[in-house]
Amino acid sequence: MTTIMEKTTGLVAFVRTVQNGSFASASRIIGASPSAVSKSVARLEQRLGVRLLQRSTRTLRLTVEGTDYFERVAPLLQAIEEAENRVQSTDIPQGLIRVSVPVLVGRVLMAQWVAKFILLYPRLKFDLDVTDRNVDIIREGFDLALRIGTLQDSGLNARFLGHTDHILAASPKYLMRRGTPLTVDDLQHHDCLRFLIAGRPFPYAFADGSSIIPDGPLDTSDGATLRQAAIEGAGIIQIPRFAIADDIAAGTLIQVLSGFPMLISPIHALHPFGRQLPVRARLFVDFLAEQFHFYAFQPPSTVRFSPLV
Repeated sequence: MTTIMEKTTGLVAFVRTVQNGSFASASRIIGASPSAVSKSVARLEQRLGVRLLQRSTRTLRLTVEGTDYFERVAPLLQAIEEAENRVQSTDIPQGLIRVSVPVLVGRVLMAQWVAKFILLYPRLKFDLDVTDRNVDIIREGFDLALRIGTLQDSGLNARFLGHTDHILAASPKYLMRRGTPLTVDDLQHHDCLRFLIAGRPFPYAFADGSSIIPDGPLDTSDGATLRQAAIEGAGIIQIPRFAIADDIAAGTLIQVLSGFPMLISPIHALHPFGRQLPVRARLFVDFLAEQFHFYAFQPPSTVRFSPLV
């Protein structure tokens, strides 16, 4: 008779491999060698009698059976982890926190914040995914994901952290070469660097409800690339204020059209845990709310909000 332990052999290895994209990445999360993870998944496939993953020298791909199995077992594994975390003492939180954050948040803010949080709770470990892609929180196994902008209805729980305002900025050398725009219409005659969402440029949107999609030499879905290109003199960018506060203070970027306020974006932490967050995640969300308090922009009650997600 097959025991419960035998039935679950390879389950964690399989789920973590799918969520992280490779045996090597899964091994770092599990704390085993890539070879051990691969063999554990192979034994699971042998017991089930089906191929779950198609392997090549460079990639792993779910089979039809693997997709169906993953969709059924990943929520069960998450529920087990949640149950364990709910009975953890709040005095000694431990375990792994998987967090996805936008690039600018990750590079400008999150590195220093995570370092501070780990000093408070040294038994915690972070897996920080820094990307401007909207990850599938449940399928990819994240505890939290930060979003800037008005949220779409995803069925996930959200914790409001604050607001941030967007501004327009350019480098001194660009402004010396092309001049400084004085009105919104002037932007149509400037090189404007554009952030892509789902392959489309996000408009330059203002608090009075107006918006434009100016032309320019660079479109990208990476906010950090836009910032660096602006510093190098490529053009004007629309960007959250916190992301370039140090650049403005140093004079490497200069705010333009400050008399034309832009839309305000709320910041949320999304999670899939329902009403009861695991201790490790709840403590980190509370910590983020405190940190964003110093960066958040509190808008007037009449201001319009950005639809960026």
